Amino acid sequence: MAAADMAAVKGSSFMEPLRGLLLTYLMPESCYDEFFLNFNFLDVPCLKVVVSKGLGIGIILGSVLVKLPQILKLVGASSAEGLSLNSVLLELVAITGTMAYSILNKFPFSAWGEALFLMVQTLTIGFLILHYNQKTSRGVLFVLVYGAALAVLLSPVTPPALITALQASNMPAIVVGRLIQAMANFQNGHTGQLSAVSAFLLFAGSLARIFTSLQETGDALMALTYVISSSCNGILVLQLLYYWNCPPAKAKAE
Repeated sequence: MAAADMAAVKGSSFMEPLRGLLLTYLMPESCYDEFFLNFNFLDVPCLKVVVSKGLGIGIILGSVLVKLPQILKLVGASSAEGLSLNSVLLELVAITGTMAYSILNKFPFSAWGEALFLMVQTLTIGFLILHYNQKTSRGVLFVLVYGAALAVLLSPVTPPALITALQASNMPAIVVGRLIQAMANFQNGHTGQLSAVSAFLLFAGSLARIFTSLQETGDALMALTYVISSSCNGILVLQLLYYWNCPPAKAKAE
């Protein structure tokens, strides 16, 4: 047996325990063969696939906790000062549109999975804003109405054209929603209970999603949505940096 063939067999046997996992989540079989049988780790198309899949998985795992700092900050302060409910609602519309559009088009979960976790966390933040503004009953109603609307949206009765239109509306929804929050920050002269950790993670995640959307879905509408989202998230990140040492008015009074 030739030395190259023997090396390929050894490489294959060494990676065999991980083969199923790699083929399921990170790469097609052709790329597995290229990497671990031919030992060609510089194959550009395969590298793009692996980087895209890896980023997608990382974004999804990160999204499980990305808004947890924001939720904990609200609960810890027992206040929603500085947070715009309208901004949260528009963000929820955008997240829901992306999720429904991705399910409709059967995009891989690695290309959109974070939307599911962000939806749950954003819904929680919306409820907390209402709760801490002494509108708990409205908060409960808000959660129930959203749940019913989501069920209808994901059901067969909803025309595909409507879901596509909802995804297209994401761009103005994201822009308006972020600008509302940015304007509130500017008028208040501080960022209130806005979490810096969540804002930075959202900014980084939306940037990475530009690449993964183009690589995994080839859908220009999805990619453009994340370009807009990254730009708007960047505005909030810049404000957080600018107002870093400016506490809320209540804190100043104390």
